Amino acid sequence: MIEIGMSPVLFTIGPLTIRWYGLMMALGVIVAVTVIAREAKRKGMDPDAFYSMAVYVLVAGLIGARAGHVIDRLDYYLANPDHIFAIQEGGLAIYGGLIAGLIAGLAYARIRHMPIGKTADVCALGLILGQAVGRLGCVVNGDAWGAPTNLPWGVVYTNPEALIPPHLLGVSTHPYAIYEIIWDLMIFAGLLFMRTRVATSGALFLTYALAYAVGRFFLTMVREEGSVLWGMQQAQVISVLTIVIVVPLLVVVLMREANAGRPSDQSESVPRT
Repeated sequence: MIEIGMSPVLFTIGPLTIRWYGLMMALGVIVAVTVIAREAKRKGMDPDAFYSMAVYVLVAGLIGARAGHVIDRLDYYLANPDHIFAIQEGGLAIYGGLIAGLIAGLAYARIRHMPIGKTADVCALGLILGQAVGRLGCVVNGDAWGAPTNLPWGVVYTNPEALIPPHLLGVSTHPYAIYEIIWDLMIFAGLLFMRTRVATSGALFLTYALAYAVGRFFLTMVREEGSVLWGMQQAQVISVLTIVIVVPLLVVVLMREANAGRPSDQSESVPRT
């Protein structure tokens, strides 16, 4: 078993409390924006446009992530409405953040007349790497807990300030956050391999969305959360919807690339004599 006894609080200065969760989230944003800016430059796009976009995407993403978390645990927040905006305590639903951030990014790209597919591809690598870094905060925080397990790599939270439910404090659970970090890094490696081999705009981002959705669906099986539809948890429902939407789009995009690279089948005209 792996024991995690660290306090989620990094340090406190007067009324200001800095948590590991917040630090890792901030670091994840920095990593994501840095990678996106470098990708933009590599693809001949203006990095400054993506720095500006990041501000709107970040604000929308935070609102969406918190809203998703509150909706997922609505009973608790209806009973404790004063905790709804206590983001410093943890509790951000990645899917909520991704959906809200995507909407903000698409709106910004439209307004600035940026090519949607190419813009999305530029963001893919940075997004998945930033997610992996941000999840490190969940490892310390204990707010993305798994179900109880007897596996040798199970994690046991022993600090009473950890955000894991009280009944799981001191209990070996699946290290869900670590599972997702590993999956995110695998996606990142796959996208790195693809980025110079698939030229069609949009393919890289759609691959990222599909791979994350598939991984999230299966990884969520080791989490201990309530079901919302047909025995599926909230993240699994969103994963299924993502897969249903993304697969046809990705097929169309890849077929377009295949057709573009196919030699013309037109036969040469033979002059009559």
